[in-house]
Order: sequence, then C-alpha cells, then structure tokens
Amino acid sequence: MGPNDRHIKLRIDWYFSGYCGKTNHTSLPKHPREKILLYKPHHHEKRKKLEKTENTKNVMSEALKRDYRVCEEIGRGRFGVVFKCYSPETGVKFAVKSINKLLIADDSIDHQCLYNEAKIMQLLSPNPHIVCIADVYEDDTYLDIVLELCNSSDLFQRLSIQRIFSESDAIAVMVPLMKAIAHCHRLGVAHRDIKPDNILFSDWNELKLADFGSAECFREGELISGVVGTPYYVAPEVLARRDYNEKVDIWSAGVILYIMLAGIPPFYGDSTEEIFEAVLRANLRFPTRIFHSVSPAAKDLLRRMLCKDVSRRFSAEQVLHLKWQDSKK
Repeated sequence: MGPNDRHIKLRIDWYFSGYCGKTNHTSLPKHPREKILLYKPHHHEKRKKLEKTENTKNVMSEALKRDYRVCEEIGRGRFGVVFKCYSPETGVKFAVKSINKLLIADDSIDHQCLYNEAKIMQLLSPNPHIVCIADVYEDDTYLDIVLELCNSSDLFQRLSIQRIFSESDAIAVMVPLMKAIAHCHRLGVAHRDIKPDNILFSDWNELKLADFGSAECFREGELISGVVGTPYYVAPEVLARRDYNEKVDIWSAGVILYIMLAGIPPFYGDSTEEIFEAVLRANLRFPTRIFHSVSPAAKDLLRRMLCKDVSRRFSAEQVLHLKWQDSKK
C-alpha cells in the first residue's frame, strides 16, 4: 500500500470479516473477489503480541463461560477470537466473538464501533435475514458477543467457486439481502460495509447479513459522515468525503449483483487508488461479451442501484418492488 493510499482511512474489516475471521491482506488482491484489508500497523503488531498469551482458557469473560461451553476456535480477527460454543441447557450451538478491549483502549473510534455493534444488533434482532445476537458479556478485559452460528460458506466463498451466477441464483441472494437492508433502513440503521464477506448462510442455506461494526444509526432526512467501507463496494459519495445517507448500502448491493452476473466488479483498477478513482467516475458499462445473456431488466436494475446521483438511486424498498424478481422465478 503506497503513501497515497494510507491517507484514506477506510475502516475496513478492522476486527472481523463477518465473524469468521478471514485472512488479513495488506496489498491489492490478484483476483477481483479477494478482499483488501487495510488496518493500522501498530494495532496489527499489538495483536500479534497478545495472540501469544491468549488461549481458550483465558480468552473471554468468566460470566460467559458459566453460561456456555466453549469449543474450538473458528476464526481470529483484528481485536479478538471467535469460538463455537453451545448452551448446556438447550444444546443449541452459537458463535462467540470475544474482543480484547486492551486493543481498543487507545482508539476511541474503534471502541465506539465495537460497542455500537452489539447495540445495533440488539436493535435489529430478531430478523430472519440478519445474524441474531443471543447474549453480551463484559468484564475488565473482554467484550463477548454470542451470535447465531452460520456454518455454511459465505457469499465470498461461493463467488470464488461459482464465477458467474444465473439471474435466478442472483435473485435468490438479492431478495433476502435487500429485505435485510430494508429492515435496517426502516429502523434507522445504515450498515455501511455490505460485501460478500458479510453475507453468511445458515445450515439451511438462509442468507444472514452480518458484521455491524461499521454501522451507523440515523434519523429520517439526516445525513451521515465518515469514510467507511471496502474497495470495490464503497459508494462514490463516501470516497468524495461528502455527507451521505443510507443509500450507500444500495450501491454496495448493486456492486454485488453486478459481480454475481458478470464475474467481475463494475469498477476496477490495478491499485487501491485506481479502484477508488474508478468508483468516483462511476462509469457503469455492460460489455456485450459478458452481458449478452443478461436480461434488460437486470441491467436496468443495476443502473438504478449503481446510480451516482443519490436522489435517483433506488431505495431498498424500490429494489424489492421491481418486477425483475418475478420475471425470473
């Protein structure tokens, strides 16, 4: 990452990818669907030191360990560790995200993001298309969030296996995703980091939107600020450092739809800076060799979701009411 990239402080997957703890990357991916992870180096080094002393016995609060039986580690993120666990009373399995508060003691923004996630997930639960929060525990060292367990592959992994989705398969993803986003927006929550890594699936193949660490609450008509998101998926108004509204989530979902139908992102570059420049230009194209079999209705939806003019960009409810979904069932 060059010096021109460092000044753009995107808060990108700073502590977890969903709750599955994907591998950290600091350079541009070779494949357009591989994630780019930008984080503060001093936090990375601090985390490395703490990893040497953390294990299943001393990670997480004692109160949580009284109520749940902690099993194997299933992920490791920037600020903590993720384990499978289960309730001895019911036998129901969960994921527990155990966050080391020492890693956020010196950063008020990280501290706020981590605490906001639990509060926002409690606000949004229950919803069939959002990862449910079961319990929250805290002591002097750890913040532990018990979450619905999603054992199946996430959308990022599915895109890595299935390069291009049929329109029917894309609809099967977009409808529950847009229902989740619409639910968030109705309750005054903008996710701000919609991307394949944060779209999980249950054992019954039910889509679940995850990772609300970058989410922000808003009131009707109120704008949001802050450069938050992930390259490829971040909306142009965010990169332009303008105040914005919840429709940044629609843009990100539109990028996902484009990738599912085309196998490539709509705005691409050979460096992080070039990606940002392409997003800012927002020159949406449909190459014939790629989109020859994609319906006009699908391309029309992409134009409405990936519209640089926010006033003309569709809302989540408008996307859900479009007839493209019915025509491909």
